[in-house]
Amino acid sequence: MLMKIWVATVLLSSSWLISGVMAAEPISANSLLAQKPVATPANSSNPQAITVNKAEFGVERVDSPGKFTFIPTMRVPFREGNRYGWRIQLKDYKGEVTWKEILRLPKRPETWGTTSTENFAISPTGEEAVTTRTVKTTDGVIKNFWTITPGDPPGKHKIEVYAGDRLLGSFDFEITQIKTRI
Repeated sequence: MLMKIWVATVLLSSSWLISGVMAAEPISANSLLAQKPVATPANSSNPQAITVNKAEFGVERVDSPGKFTFIPTMRVPFREGNRYGWRIQLKDYKGEVTWKEILRLPKRPETWGTTSTENFAISPTGEEAVTTRTVKTTDGVIKNFWTITPGDPPGKHKIEVYAGDRLLGSFDFEITQIKTRI
């Protein structure tokens, strides 16, 4: 009798676990990120929790009067001077936030360039760069953009953005030589 109870318990437990997996539905990364608060890194002077409202990737255009326009896309035309990057809207957040960006390229570019006011490191293979910045935001928006220069590789790229150890956004995109109208 004891054996029958044990077998029934195992079968019921297994069926509950399996039915939970079978009934699960896919969750978009942005909705999952937006629901989970991210603790502010210990080195930040701002004790607020970070919650992602929206994370998006795209290109940035500058019109003649110098106004910047963000155009969401995952395909970036390979043209010198084109700017691409991400912006993340943090819910009800004001103050300093420290973020880390990891940019992965399909192959090493001819050169890497960045401003001297940031923490910037290149992997030994030259295919990955890590940028860390502490910025002050009044509207909850954090962002970073890169500019296409001669020697940059076209192809599939990836950017991941973190606050501490928590992922705020992940963007798989392509810099394409195919004529893309944006």
